[in-house]
Amino acid sequence: MFKSVYVYKYSMIFLLMGSLTNFAMCLNCLYLGSSVYVEWEIVSLNTWSIFMTLILDWMSHLFMSAVMLISSMVLFYSGSYMSQDSSQDRFMFLVLFFVLSMIFLIISPNLVSILLGWDGLGLVSYCLVIYYQNEKSNNAGMLTALSNRVGDVAILLSIFLMFEVGSWSYIFYLDMMKSMEMVVLQSLVVLAAMTKSAQIPFSSWLPAAMAAPTPVSALVHSSTLVTAGVYLLIRFSPLLESSTAFKVLFLISSTTMFMSGLGANFEYDLKKIIALSTLSQLGVMMSILSMGLKDLAFFHLITHALFKALLFMCAGALIHVVKEYQDIRLMGNLVYFMPLTGSYMSVANLALCGTPFLAGFYSKDMILEMMFMSDLNKIIFLLFFLGTGLTVCYSFRLVYYVFTGQMNLSAFHNIEDSDLMITNPMTPLFTGAVFSGAFISWLIFPYPYMICMSFYFKTLALWVSVAGGLLGYYLNMVSMNYPLKSLDNYSLVVFMGSMWFMPYLSTKGLSSGVLSYSQKMKILLDKGWSEFYGGQGIYHFVFTQSNFLEMLQSNVIKVFMMLFMIFLLMSLTMLL
Repeated sequence: MFKSVYVYKYSMIFLLMGSLTNFAMCLNCLYLGSSVYVEWEIVSLNTWSIFMTLILDWMSHLFMSAVMLISSMVLFYSGSYMSQDSSQDRFMFLVLFFVLSMIFLIISPNLVSILLGWDGLGLVSYCLVIYYQNEKSNNAGMLTALSNRVGDVAILLSIFLMFEVGSWSYIFYLDMMKSMEMVVLQSLVVLAAMTKSAQIPFSSWLPAAMAAPTPVSALVHSSTLVTAGVYLLIRFSPLLESSTAFKVLFLISSTTMFMSGLGANFEYDLKKIIALSTLSQLGVMMSILSMGLKDLAFFHLITHALFKALLFMCAGALIHVVKEYQDIRLMGNLVYFMPLTGSYMSVANLALCGTPFLAGFYSKDMILEMMFMSDLNKIIFLLFFLGTGLTVCYSFRLVYYVFTGQMNLSAFHNIEDSDLMITNPMTPLFTGAVFSGAFISWLIFPYPYMICMSFYFKTLALWVSVAGGLLGYYLNMVSMNYPLKSLDNYSLVVFMGSMWFMPYLSTKGLSSGVLSYSQKMKILLDKGWSEFYGGQGIYHFVFTQSNFLEMLQSNVIKVFMMLFMIFLLMSLTMLL
């Protein structure tokens, strides 16, 4: 155990030093207004060369700094959380490889090298989701892997289409690729980002991935796997501005934000509530990115990563001390037993809701104000404000059930904040959840935007948040004191609480439809006609002909006599 703890500490120190170094280089790039493009020739043969390319600008440095900071805290946190696990070293190396894949994706301006990091994230996420090796984990891992394979195929097809511009380093050809011929490439990039960032109809894998250990969830659902799609679109945004693909993505992401916020209000699994919260914020990032505001989307991505990692770590601490229960109805009144974790989780929830002047306020408030100033229709406007209100509603619901409700544990258990290896890593993320919004906004937006609107529009976000909080408090107070009210509208509750039947459509619906049809095509074509006239048929034809030619070349008199007799019989037949 002590050896594993030291390994976690050394890994944490290494990643923390990398985070500080990258942040210093980010400040340097912002101060000088420069970026570095590195091209390393690996193999050169005549006119054919293989290059490894890296891009190091303020955006990649800041993102790497956030990823390394969160992963270092998660690894240190895992030293205690996973202390009873029999294969801690395997867990640690999987997490480190996961971080390496994400860093590789961040610094790659080349589609081929992006695919390496992209597939690395997919592979390691599958290994981490099935880490506990039970049936539930296996099903969740398969759903995660198959959903992400759609995006992998889209990236592969994009690499093929990049032949038209003559290079895979897309960063130099974004303006050139705006022609009508590259509409398919634009659609494929957006599709790949939608699968990785779990937009409709690929949303069901993100809550299912909660089968992974909680430290993995803190890393995956804050700054790595789910944000890879957003980061890819940020890099490709000059190509996609004013494109049809972005307009479709805007509608899908707004619907995703509303759907996940609605589903979180009917969920009772602690980790799945936070996962649906992540899905809602991914919808916010995709929406503002679809409007062409990539810096604002990146700003929300960084601030969200810090307070969401803190939220997951607090949830893990709660689950760890209440006998591994995840149902919030089995918790309650924990604020008296775990005041530090309760304080950290409350601050993370307030930052998520956009409370002034925490981290989430600076990005969410600016996003909503930019939405007001754009030419949106009433439906999108309504979806955004319902999504904002629902975020506060399920956050208050979570706090009400976990910290202020009745204690519902079935037996006595020691509940306290005594483990410093769990509480200490939360402190830097708590600091980030409080101060990072103001600090990063000064860095990214040194010149203020002039946003002019009426008093009612300016305070509308605040009023919607207050209304959502009150609604969440009173509805859940009623649900705890007057149970089974949901049975009156059972069908509607099941529809809203099951992510609009998306998990069913992604598993049983897909297997009974598309996958069963593909199985029939495999039997009919791959093992049928194409096998007979394809590989096996060609092999049989070539084999028999080569045997015949070999027989002809053996110089045996019997062969020539036989051929002569055949020729003679054919000639006589023709004469007669």
